[in-house]
Amino acid sequence: MNLKVLLPFKVFADKHDVLRIVAVTSEGAFGLLPRRRDCVASLSAGILVYETAAEGECYIAVDEGVLVKTGGNVQVSVRNAIAGMSLEYLRAAIETEFEQLDEQEQKVRTVLAKIESGLIHHLVEFHHD
Repeated sequence: MNLKVLLPFKVFADKHDVLRIVAVTSEGAFGLLPRRRDCVASLSAGILVYETAAEGECYIAVDEGVLVKTGGNVQVSVRNAIAGMSLEYLRAAIETEFEQLDEQEQKVRTVLAKIESGLIHHLVEFHHD
């Protein structure tokens, strides 16, 4: 099989001669082998596992997304992905990524609160005029 992992702004991974793939959905994990029927699945955030003869078993932490299998091609489209050869590396990378996202989310919420209060202030002034 050919596996392509797509992010909104680039092709994250393009792997050929993939022997098997394991993906995670809200219903649980499922596996893909080369002769499995075509399918579409909504992916949950989790670990995507694939295996090639050259690299062995590899792991990619993925955000929510969609998996589409057509013939020998599997395309995974997700918002974010982190690759790693070991699960320990992925765990540390994911924790760091989530900390950064939490900080960014906090900043965005602060800015939105300021915009909202400014808008309400202007509406009150407009109403009094």
